[in-house]
Amino acid sequence: MSFIRNVVMFAVLPMTLAACDPQDVADQAGRRIAASVVLPVVQQDMPTPLAQRATDCIVRNATAAEVQALARDVAVVAGSSTRATIRGIAIRPEASACFAANGVPPVRA
Repeated sequence: MSFIRNVVMFAVLPMTLAACDPQDVADQAGRRIAASVVLPVVQQDMPTPLAQRATDCIVRNATAAEVQALARDVAVVAGSSTRATIRGIAIRPEASACFAANGVPPVRA
């Protein structure tokens, strides 16, 4: 039985790996890095559980260019430009809807 399982695994594995789009992999990696920049900023305004949900909404609604800009601030304190980018994303209708769906209070104007 184990032999058959191994054969199936080795037959399916190349197809699974081929389905991984390098662009998607890079995008997801960039979004994870961006999230590590966004979370400490958002945590200044709300407790960690809410901040994590808000961060997910912000990063999910960021454009590729915004993700790259946010990711550049990894391992440094977020400056005013980064904070403005985060706020700009957070006040978009899509991010606001995500906040509401996840129990995160809306961003005040």
